[in-house]
Amino acid sequence: MTAEVTTVLAGGEPAGKGGDGLGAIAALFGRARDVQQACRQIFGIPDYDRYLEHAAVTHPGQPLMSKRAFFEQAIDRRYGGSRAGCC
Repeated sequence: MTAEVTTVLAGGEPAGKGGDGLGAIAALFGRARDVQQACRQIFGIPDYDRYLEHAAVTHPGQPLMSKRAFFEQAIDRRYGGSRAGCC
């Protein structure tokens, strides 16, 4: 009896079989997504995908904001709500 081991990449996707190169490509894309998320956090750019993951874990059963509503809320939080003009 032998057990097969499956490597799981960032994002929960299984790596491809050896020799086909797909596993390495999938790993590269997984790492690129991680770097993208880190850059968004560093520069304060809202991340809708991260919000969806957070909401699913910490607030199951509650309705999710649309992408538009999420970014509107992020802008309001960052710039203090709606103001007329620039000053």
